Amino acid sequence: MENKNRNEQTLPLDDYPRPQLQRPTWQNLNGWWQYAITETAQEPTQYDGLILVPYSPETKASGVQRPVSPTQTLWYKRTLTVPAVEPGAHVLLHFGAVDQFCRVFVDRQLRATHRGGYWPFTVEVAGGAAPRDVELIVAVQDHSDQGFEAYGKQKLAHGGMWYTPQSGIWQTVWLEVVPATYLTDLTITPDVAAGAVTVALTTNRPASALTVQVLADGEPVAGAPIDPASGRVTLSLPRPHLWTPVAPFLYDLVITADDDQAQSYFGLRSFARGLDAAGRPAFLLNGQPIFQSGLLDQGYWADGLYTPPSDAAVVRELTAIKEMGFNMLRKHIKIEPLRWYYHCDRLGLLVWQDFVSGGGPYNDWLIRILPFVGARFSDKEPALLGRGDARSRAVYLRDAQRTLALLKNTVSICTWVPFNEGWGQFSANEIAAEVVRRDPTRLVDQASGWYDQGGGDFRSHHSYYKPFRLVKNAGARIQALTEFGGYALAVSDHIQVDRAFGYKSFADPAALLAALTKLYHSHVRANIPRGLAVAIYTQVSDVEDEINGLWTFDRAVCKIDPAALTALNAELQATFAAAQSGV
Repeated sequence: MENKNRNEQTLPLDDYPRPQLQRPTWQNLNGWWQYAITETAQEPTQYDGLILVPYSPETKASGVQRPVSPTQTLWYKRTLTVPAVEPGAHVLLHFGAVDQFCRVFVDRQLRATHRGGYWPFTVEVAGGAAPRDVELIVAVQDHSDQGFEAYGKQKLAHGGMWYTPQSGIWQTVWLEVVPATYLTDLTITPDVAAGAVTVALTTNRPASALTVQVLADGEPVAGAPIDPASGRVTLSLPRPHLWTPVAPFLYDLVITADDDQAQSYFGLRSFARGLDAAGRPAFLLNGQPIFQSGLLDQGYWADGLYTPPSDAAVVRELTAIKEMGFNMLRKHIKIEPLRWYYHCDRLGLLVWQDFVSGGGPYNDWLIRILPFVGARFSDKEPALLGRGDARSRAVYLRDAQRTLALLKNTVSICTWVPFNEGWGQFSANEIAAEVVRRDPTRLVDQASGWYDQGGGDFRSHHSYYKPFRLVKNAGARIQALTEFGGYALAVSDHIQVDRAFGYKSFADPAALLAALTKLYHSHVRANIPRGLAVAIYTQVSDVEDEINGLWTFDRAVCKIDPAALTALNAELQATFAAAQSGV
């Protein structure tokens, strides 16, 4: 099945959406679909017009720009040509993400339901010996922040640090044909100490033959059949190449299960908490201390909100961030399309991955005010921070498992962040321990910002309004400044709101750069000799009311001279190196 729409100009995001389990033939179903918004859950007799999938109807890029309320239903419809298939083959219809509740109908027969707006799901469509057209209908409801599902930074009463809610399909929809026996999942576990990698495969039914081959720079370096009974194999890698942000080397994998073949990749790296040369708690990459200088990344775009304008736009942004000397991004309260992580893997950007928040309603005094004066609370009472309903807690735990499973093979993800600033926080220590049990290969920042419960690998600080100074020998956990800055600059003709939001405002780029340099010197450079190992500035770009990004929301203007940021990051790395050597 060839991707016949490959050259159509109206087909957005036309790149294979799952780089770590990639097959050569597929069909992108993005493009113009019919849509309708109804007051009931009954299908409309007439549709309202066309929507450009995968952009939510609230976005400019969708061509619709209409909100969907929690009481309404959003409908999608299109004709789908199911290709001819061999006997026993499967036709798989993949949805990257649909926010929040989804029903999928094929020829008016309900084929699947799905809950949760950030995780992929697959529907099998019947194929035959000849191509045939079917009617595909997708019905969506979205409760935004009014229900139990995760919603991140979306809020019906948006403004300030809360953003426009969006609904419906916001990641790629695509089709592929697979043989009777096919790969459904793989788990890749690199072992730096042994110079090896373990690959575990899952198939839809028992396979008679499984193989895996490892390639370095296109040349085979290891390979073996896999015992179908165990589904796993460990391969030694001759002359192993380590993955680092400076040299992000990726191995390729070719995997077969009977007649099914797929490609994947991995990086040979390890993450750990240890001690630096001076005996301070440190983040270790491949056994060596590393200083992480990063940015908070909301992942919002002016025309598409959650959905980027193109794969090339993502690459341009990540490349520019890397060239500025940053080596890490904290993906904030959102899960990105899988290609975003692939580009971080290949470009060499470490990622801290937040779990998507939910819960509520939040008490503003506890979430936004008291923490700034140093108040601290236990999270043993779930209702205190917005998780009083057991159903809400169950949804969070379900989604935490989904997140770990979806992103487990991402090379660049080094840290999981279960909670941020108390939003929907509960039992953080127990949840952090469960994350480690499920994934012992990465670190955990159990509560980013306030309401630290003493667990996890980091003592995670947020600092916006007050001086920040670490105390030496502050404990066994790594000291991390996981949000700071938020300095605002309004760029005329590049803001979309009348009431702007930021933590401190400046009149021109020169003043912003001077203040930012002073802030980095006082908050970051001065604290590196005291054990600071991570610094995350707020943020990559403006987002709606927030004008505290390095870039404007439309990414048209960078407010800070990139060369100045490159020099500043080089200074931080030199300070860290000097602290390691005792200079």
